Amino acid sequence: MPVLVLWLVLGLLGGGLAGHFAGGHAPAGVTVAALAEIVLLLSSIRHLRRAMIASPSFSPPTHDRFMTRTRRIASSLRDLRSAAGNLPDAVVLLDNEQHVRWFNHAAEDLLGLRRPQDRGSDLHERLRHSDLAGWLEDGAREPLNDIPAPGRPDRHLNVTLLPFGRRQRLLLARDISDLTRLEQIRRDFVANVSHELRTPLTVIHGYLELLDPEDVPELAPVLGEMRAQSKRMGQIVEDLLTLSRLETQEHVSDERVAMAPLLATLRKEAEALSQGRHRVVLESTAETDLLGSPKDLHSAFSNLVSNAVRYTPAGGTITIRWQRQGDGAVYSVSDTGFGIPANHLSRLTERFYRVSSSRSRDTGGTGLGLSIVKHVLNLHQARLQIESTPGQGSTFSCHFGRERLLGPSAGDEG
Repeated sequence: MPVLVLWLVLGLLGGGLAGHFAGGHAPAGVTVAALAEIVLLLSSIRHLRRAMIASPSFSPPTHDRFMTRTRRIASSLRDLRSAAGNLPDAVVLLDNEQHVRWFNHAAEDLLGLRRPQDRGSDLHERLRHSDLAGWLEDGAREPLNDIPAPGRPDRHLNVTLLPFGRRQRLLLARDISDLTRLEQIRRDFVANVSHELRTPLTVIHGYLELLDPEDVPELAPVLGEMRAQSKRMGQIVEDLLTLSRLETQEHVSDERVAMAPLLATLRKEAEALSQGRHRVVLESTAETDLLGSPKDLHSAFSNLVSNAVRYTPAGGTITIRWQRQGDGAVYSVSDTGFGIPANHLSRLTERFYRVSSSRSRDTGGTGLGLSIVKHVLNLHQARLQIESTPGQGSTFSCHFGRERLLGPSAGDEG
């Protein structure tokens, strides 16, 4: 049996380290939890062995073999503790009442735990002055992303709580400070480049507008294409600047957004963009307004409308809806266009992600519209839902909670 335990320990140790260095988070964490459980188990065995040896009635059979196996298990235990203790991710093993059973060295650095006084302590109480306390109290059902480390505002963490074993929990905290800094550098770079490009593009587009194709008929097609592309480049720059602003924004200035005139404007925009090629339908039954940023919500809603028109063949139908759903309300745009394969749906809100590059270029899209929609909705505590069937069409729905709804009888008060 000790040989079997030894091989189990070494196997889990190798698997845990391999999973960690391969970049896996949850699987490596579960393996570390298994290692932690074995540590506790083997520690109990060692204490039992000491008690047996100390007993006057203890008479060890084949003492040499027993001592050899014991030394091997003790050596494996030391290696196991060293490996688990030195993992760069914080690992904390909790019982069902969130009392700390075991934690590694990274948990001391990232979470501020201290040994031996924090063993057996209530983790929620121990971290009561941090963002983790409320998350643990609410059940920690979803991972917590990009939060300050307790007592270390310069460090940022991703934290997950996983079920483990019988009525136990495993808390994993990964330091993402470097990733956060790189992301900020990327955002600053995009914002700065976009800002610097705006002026020269404006000048180029202005000169192109001054050129009359009738003066040089042989260059008319070239001038037309240059004008279209410079206009598209200008729109990309404007969208990038909008995205940079939204990404750095933490909240919006709440105002009453009157939905009836906004929906009427969106319908006119769709008809103007369609130029009679589509049937545009408006269905508004919610009888409620929104609380939020009129400019940003108009931008998000308009993006969905323009996408529907661009990707729906002539003769199709665009339907704009504003309706109640449970305690909230939903703004949606449906089309009878090409549809989107299911494997693309989860990536549509990524910057410049395209289902079909050639089709996007032909329609004049920048590839940034849905990213803007996602960020606007996040600032309004809303979410985007996408449903699509290839060959039949798509529906993009913006779901708002009741805290963002204003009754029509409230007048102009925000």
